[in-house]
Amino acid sequence: MTAAAIARRRLGLSGYAICLAGIAARELLRLVHQRERFLAALVRPLVWLFIFAAGFRNVLGVSIIPPYETYVLYEVYVTPGLAVMIQLFNGMQSSLSMVYDREVGSMRVLLTSPFPRWSLLFAKLVAGVAVSLIQVYVFLAVAGLMEVDVPPAGYLSALPAFMLAGLMLGAIGLFLSSLVRQLENFASVMNFVIFPMFFASSALYPLWRIRESSEPLYLVCLANPFTHAVELVRHALYGSFEPTAFTVAAATTVAFFILAALAYDPGRGLMARRGGPKEEAQ
Repeated sequence: MTAAAIARRRLGLSGYAICLAGIAARELLRLVHQRERFLAALVRPLVWLFIFAAGFRNVLGVSIIPPYETYVLYEVYVTPGLAVMIQLFNGMQSSLSMVYDREVGSMRVLLTSPFPRWSLLFAKLVAGVAVSLIQVYVFLAVAGLMEVDVPPAGYLSALPAFMLAGLMLGAIGLFLSSLVRQLENFASVMNFVIFPMFFASSALYPLWRIRESSEPLYLVCLANPFTHAVELVRHALYGSFEPTAFTVAAATTVAFFILAALAYDPGRGLMARRGGPKEEAQ
């Protein structure tokens, strides 16, 4: 048995907790010190909410569809999608920092530690979700001040949905980060992922309206996991549960996290095929 394997055996729950707390604290400190990143995360959804939504209000009618029990304004409909958009961008930005850290930063050191790769990736994933939740609830508070009505209990009932949505989008980002070696290449990959996921979803338009205009696009939206994350959050904000959306989001999270863990495995994944360091045989 190698020294690394012996060290892993000696790691208890306290060791994993310290690792998780350290990575989460680092992400939160990065958010505090990079205020422009925090503001940038809010500018995109707020511009769409207060400028685009005002123009689309009289064009895009929203019929009475679950979870709404009456007609709603377009800005009310679009708010859950914009909140999950924050998590989408945060998940991709967190993965962008992963590419950097893997090459020259702290993650390069952590990846050589006795901790299993999956535990480091999970800690990074949880830390990113914690940051995204802060951004999401600040956005919802601003939207509430601008008379976008959300039931008070919805802020609490939507928390598990936001957590799952953040985990799903972060897991997708982690897997994408394993495919890219150079930092400058990741921005182009993000553009090919973020915008198709966001626009080909129910974030901005009801699915029934998309189906009226294009059946193939409707099927694409149904296959898009971002659609199900948005619907999960939309229903949770109004105190209801969408089982299909939950199932798709949970399955997508597990699938992409497993793919990311395998890709970051130095002996079996993409790192090994790129000539990364392999662990000694046990």
